[in-house]
Amino acid sequence: MLRMKISALVFCLMNLFFGATAQQAHNPIIFADVPDMSMIRVGDTYYMSSTTMHMNPGVPIMKSKDLVNWTLVNYAYNRLGDQDELQLSDKKNAYGHGSWASSLRFHEGQYFVSTFSANTGKTHIYRTRDIERGPWISSEFRPMMHDHSLFFDQGKIYMIWGGGRINIAELLPDFSGIKMETQRVLIDDASLPAKPKEGKGGLPAEGSQLFKINGMYYLFNISWPAGGMRTVIVHRASQLEGPYEGKVVLQDQGVAQGGLIDMPGGQWYAYLFQDYGAVGRIPFLVPVKWEDGWPMLGLGGKVPATLDLPANKSLSPGIVNSDDFDRKAGQAALPLVWQWNHSPDSSLWSVTERSGFLRLRTGELTDNFLAARNTLTQRTTGPKCSVSIALEVSKMKDGDFAGLSLLQKNYGLVGIRMEGNTRSLVMINAATGVPRELARIGVKQTRIFLKASCDFTDRRDRAQFFYSMDGQHWNTIGDELAMSYTIPHFMGYRFGIFNYASKAAGGYVDVDYFHLTTN
Repeated sequence: MLRMKISALVFCLMNLFFGATAQQAHNPIIFADVPDMSMIRVGDTYYMSSTTMHMNPGVPIMKSKDLVNWTLVNYAYNRLGDQDELQLSDKKNAYGHGSWASSLRFHEGQYFVSTFSANTGKTHIYRTRDIERGPWISSEFRPMMHDHSLFFDQGKIYMIWGGGRINIAELLPDFSGIKMETQRVLIDDASLPAKPKEGKGGLPAEGSQLFKINGMYYLFNISWPAGGMRTVIVHRASQLEGPYEGKVVLQDQGVAQGGLIDMPGGQWYAYLFQDYGAVGRIPFLVPVKWEDGWPMLGLGGKVPATLDLPANKSLSPGIVNSDDFDRKAGQAALPLVWQWNHSPDSSLWSVTERSGFLRLRTGELTDNFLAARNTLTQRTTGPKCSVSIALEVSKMKDGDFAGLSLLQKNYGLVGIRMEGNTRSLVMINAATGVPRELARIGVKQTRIFLKASCDFTDRRDRAQFFYSMDGQHWNTIGDELAMSYTIPHFMGYRFGIFNYASKAAGGYVDVDYFHLTTN
């Protein structure tokens, strides 16, 4: 009897503990590729921008009421520029480029999003009074300001940017460029607080985000000292022009790069991200305690696993989602969870030509998946996720290839390839950087079901492809894909629906649905 009472007590205590834990938020806040965050609070609502580089539309805007659960509400632009590399034209591409780290600000009733691009060679600023619906007013100018922070202070507009050496300049009131003779060095070596006593190398301080709090100026940077880990450095000054003093405020698990956000109740957090293998760069929240006028990050200098915030909900439908392509009057052609790989050719896709289907037509010829336009993508998510599609292929032409992919430099895919009148189910594995055909199965039917599943648990980074003839009974095809995060693409793996031609344009496929499961 005593043993039974003790067991019951232990069971109750466990329920209390795990029940309480279940009501807390956990890190990562978003188990998906949402890097280079910039965040603001307007009243009781938070907005966040991020980097999606060569994807279009670009600079996603997300919204939250609790700092934990986020929903896509807009993008800053539909097209960044008309350069060939941004459109996958003339054998050029913008992989790993496009637009990088953005700066999100709210000032005098307007929202501002600024970013920069090596492809255009410019700094881009977008502004609107309605961040969720737009429209956006666009300004752009040279030079390209790397990892900049847009900053409003005492009636003037500034940019702070650079790597290692941090610069500052005043902008013209119409955002058309830098005001003459205002550019100067703000901090000569922002990496210094994190530098090892011996040795050189590593990543110099970058990712600038500047804040003014209680009359003091705080500049956040990331540095990666040689032999160390990604580190958060803060410099502070009583005047914008300086002088600045700096110190390391967090060095744990490589969680770094971001800034500060406060809650209406007075709590402070730092928003940062961690490199997490093939799924990409994933956001973390870290509590902030103010000590002697410094924001000190973490609990005892450590990134906590749980937070005293509302529990995380599913990333679907806010960040990723299934789609049956059945559009009603007034609905957007594509929900915000979708992005194209590079700028699409809008004449070659439709969700209205055949009701309830996504139609992808072929256009510019290529025999290279990574050069194919109009691949439609969504993020993968951790710890595990999978997607299945139904593909109708009766209108494919000789030389066409269509299917489901996991997009990165070292990609994997499964699809239907047409050669003459022969239709084959093919699996390609490019884990080594060189595409290899690992399976080929002849098929007669014109409606095929394809699936890809990913496992990012503890950075396992493995994926498997499947096919089905009835959508119920699945068979593996090819080998497991060893996914790897590569710098040339600089992005976590994405599910992609593709269709391209190697011999003649004009064929098309219809996609009935995109069914996503996450856990």
